[in-house]
Amino acid sequence: MPGMLTGEEKFVRSGQVRLWTERFGRPDDPTVLLVMGTSTQGIGWPDELVGALVNSGRQVIRFDHRDTGRSDSVDFTTHPYALADMAADTAAVLDGYGVPAAHIVGSSLGAAIGQWLAVHHAVRVRTLTALASSPMGNNPGPAWARAMAGQPAAADELPPPTARFFNHVMDSVKAPRTTVQQRMDAAVQTWRVLNGDVLPFDEPAARLFVEHCYARADNLAAASNHDLAGRRWDDDRRASLSRITAATLVLHGSDDPLFPQAHGEALAEQIPAAQLEIVPGMGHHPFFSPGLTERIAGSIIRHTT
Repeated sequence: MPGMLTGEEKFVRSGQVRLWTERFGRPDDPTVLLVMGTSTQGIGWPDELVGALVNSGRQVIRFDHRDTGRSDSVDFTTHPYALADMAADTAAVLDGYGVPAAHIVGSSLGAAIGQWLAVHHAVRVRTLTALASSPMGNNPGPAWARAMAGQPAAADELPPPTARFFNHVMDSVKAPRTTVQQRMDAAVQTWRVLNGDVLPFDEPAARLFVEHCYARADNLAAASNHDLAGRRWDDDRRASLSRITAATLVLHGSDDPLFPQAHGEALAEQIPAAQLEIVPGMGHHPFFSPGLTERIAGSIIRHTT
């Protein structure tokens, strides 16, 4: 959170888009590039995790995706983008620091971006860590539609989110969001649901994070464009993950409400020699559950050594 760790901030360009970035550690150390998930600012990677990685002898870079935080917003109607464009942004961050290749650590959508780079620009990826993710070529739409209609998933589909998650989505549509406080309360509740129902949820930490995001965002509404980008299914997303040559660690929670455990298992099965680490009780976003940040940091450090 703010005030705990100080990094070097700068903006880099990816085509016409200006991206906010922050670097920690020594430039001569191996680089870990942290890639956040859908609609989430780069500060979603907590200072505690960044500090642990720096102390282990790594340079760490985190950044705001386009349409989040202090990075530029895009008019999606006139300039729609897809996963490939967000992967190009990610490579541009490395270019901005003169880093030819990095250990890519992605969460959720960020892990799909990592998969895309590992398939299509393997030279940029030293290792890949995929946290709380699913195969980038898996289109969850049909399974979601069946679940929303009360129908079971098809035999060849990965499972849809949990009933509690779906109920939260439906309740969120009806919840009042006319004030900033109401919108922040709704965001905290979403993080609570994503935490899962097994491990404790640190609500004060989540609320502080949400407040910080609101304070630093140039255009909060633009983050919803990530959902639109995520629904674009181009051939480059359907490329076989068997082409990945980078050593890969798949970190997945046993109680992920958005991508149930089978998603992590499927991802590990499709990537040659991938390691699968199932974290008991972990939900979709581990960083508001006490003790999990240290565990995730330890797994990343071991994998990138």
